[in-house]
Amino acid sequence: MQAVRGIAGDPALLEAFYRRHVDAVGRFVARRVDDPQSAADLSVEVFIAAMGSAGAYRGGPGGELAWLYGVARNVVASERRRSAREADASRRMAGRRVLDEDDILRLEERLDAAAAARHIYRAIERLSEDDRAMVELVSVDGLTPVEAARVLGIGPVAARVRLHRARRRLAKELGSPPAEPHRETRTAHVQAEAKA
Repeated sequence: MQAVRGIAGDPALLEAFYRRHVDAVGRFVARRVDDPQSAADLSVEVFIAAMGSAGAYRGGPGGELAWLYGVARNVVASERRRSAREADASRRMAGRRVLDEDDILRLEERLDAAAAARHIYRAIERLSEDDRAMVELVSVDGLTPVEAARVLGIGPVAARVRLHRARRRLAKELGSPPAEPHRETRTAHVQAEAKA
């Protein structure tokens, strides 16, 4: 047991361990992979992994060879998972053309434009529920203030006032001056203030 635990720190123990088991590990790996270069690489990885986990060696049935086969099994399984991920990525990329500089530039422009839109949507989300509903119905869904008023079950004047107030708050959230309200919205706002 001590001989296995010491392979990580004692080159002489590692060399003796390697010589005892290199043929068995080579056969174990060769039965599980097709490519000779992969088999050789994986055999080396088995011994590297064994050095890394030697401190956890506890002995048991089958002794150090059974333990080493367990390490080898894990190394081979890990390689199969990596190969499967690589093959999956290759399949997904098959048939796709590689992007040239113009494609990349267009994508960067789209991402930049989308970033600005995401910033606006985050600002809209910070509005009150009533203000957010009004802005979304008019600015995102394309309804008129009167149509939005019907959807929300409020009067047209109240809708215009709410829209003006929501746009002003949204502009403040975005750090820009509010857009000049339409004449009908400005009139509705003046009428609402006169009633208040």
